[in-house]
Amino acid sequence: MSAKNTPSPAAPDTIVLIHGLWMTPRSWENWIEHYEGRGFRVLAPAYPGLEVEVEALREDPSPIEALTVPDTVERYERIIGELDRPPIIMGHSFGGCLVQILLDHGFGAAGVAIDSVPTEGIKVVPVAQIRASFPVLRNPANRHKAVPFTPEQFHYGFANTLSREESDKVYERYHVPAPGGFIWGGVLANFTPGHQDTYVDFRNEDRAPLLFIAGGEDNLVPPAVNESNAKHYRHSSADTGYKEFPGRSHYTVGQDGWEEVADYALDWATEHAVTYTAARTQA
Repeated sequence: MSAKNTPSPAAPDTIVLIHGLWMTPRSWENWIEHYEGRGFRVLAPAYPGLEVEVEALREDPSPIEALTVPDTVERYERIIGELDRPPIIMGHSFGGCLVQILLDHGFGAAGVAIDSVPTEGIKVVPVAQIRASFPVLRNPANRHKAVPFTPEQFHYGFANTLSREESDKVYERYHVPAPGGFIWGGVLANFTPGHQDTYVDFRNEDRAPLLFIAGGEDNLVPPAVNESNAKHYRHSSADTGYKEFPGRSHYTVGQDGWEEVADYALDWATEHAVTYTAARTQA
């Protein structure tokens, strides 16, 4: 293996990948192989109770209905806390929200939030996002259900830059229902007194570096939402970056050209993790 592809001794040797809603760790299959090829150990744990195949969750979505955000955060904190040294943490969609929470709680050497669901306090809600989320939000009873997309809804919300035929293939391989409570909780967080499950301290000076990556054609979490989320960290001296990839849908992790996104994310995270770790060691 070339020196270029070997992690620096000062850099994290582990990457933790966190999937989003309507997906499972299977959605990271290409990234896992890609990052392992660059010499990293890669972990892609499922949300608690979702440690089964896609097909099993479609047949019995009750584990999805039982999910809570605090239990999910706790699972990732336990996994990351058992590692020998802080890893790079990357999350897609709701996984990006979890990355923000984990970094705020002191975990990780660097984080990347890809097409990230916003944390509490982000009030930018484009029309496309409302339309893409409507299958869940149209009925308050969905707060307690596992809610699937139809292939048509998935094409609009997740894979709008793909042909319908391509989108349907992605749907068949990866799609599972999503916990309605996670989505409703995010909507209600900005109207409920006190801090909710997706709260982070935007002024936290000690958290690890955080990069936001947005897809320019994302309907489910449009780039304006990611940009607003990133700007909320502006009063913290902790490193926060933002990168938008034009022409990319919410299915950033699998859409053709995903390698460019994966390499940019890893290069940014590795560089900033080294600086962050060195500064903490010298302090």
